[in-house]
Amino acid sequence: MSETLAKPAVNQTAEVLYEVVDAIATITLNRPERMNTISGPMLAGLTELLLKANADPAVRVVILTGAGRAFCAGLDLVDATQGSGIGSDKQAQAVSVNLDLRNTPPTVLFAMDKPTICALNGAAAGYGMDTALGCDIRIMGESAKLAAAFVKRGVVPESGGTWILPRLLGWSKAAEIIFTGRTLSAADSLALGLANEVVPDSELMSRTYAIAAEIAGNAPLAVQSAKRLMRMGMEETFNDHVHHVFLQFLQLARTQDFREGMTSFLEKRPADFTGR
Repeated sequence: MSETLAKPAVNQTAEVLYEVVDAIATITLNRPERMNTISGPMLAGLTELLLKANADPAVRVVILTGAGRAFCAGLDLVDATQGSGIGSDKQAQAVSVNLDLRNTPPTVLFAMDKPTICALNGAAAGYGMDTALGCDIRIMGESAKLAAAFVKRGVVPESGGTWILPRLLGWSKAAEIIFTGRTLSAADSLALGLANEVVPDSELMSRTYAIAAEIAGNAPLAVQSAKRLMRMGMEETFNDHVHHVFLQFLQLARTQDFREGMTSFLEKRPADFTGR
């Protein structure tokens, strides 16, 4: 892992940007003139890039962030009210005929083995809030907010929020936030445990990359196995879970990275993990 994270050239015209540096994939919502509100093409692009990052053995961590002053202000209500886009009558009729949510960002995020970090550079409202909550770790800039404005717009948290929030906060606190449609500041989010850290806006990406690099320096197969086991453990009894953990341990004990981890510890040097 190099200490300097060079920034390769990316296509600045795409609505979702993708770059990989030092085993860290950064996916950027790139519609700043619309506060990164989600269009149909953005949904498809985000899904495609999340799947790409998860399948790429060169990627060990995924960062999701936004361009401009917002992370994501939700679904594009302008398109919806004009009769096109997500939430419009035309789109709703099409979805009702062929409903398949398996390859959409919320389900893909949940199923990913690679660790995901959301770098909240600004407001995350509605769909944007659900997407942020779908990541494993959230780092917020001081000006960032989480806006659970669903019921204020006549809808529900449509992308996982009703499943995630009660698990993160407990029923009563999640109910308070969802039923009131409350907006949480970065400080509020940190106090509730929805944010792992709050940093000055100018330090958001450097701090996020530092955390991502720390994760990427560990044995990737072990990190991914740990994430799978955590996800499984949310629905399992303890006795079932420890059996699954032991089976994962046996598989990892046969890897080159396991031997490297033990050898580097005994030799008192940093480990050089290869993902094999």
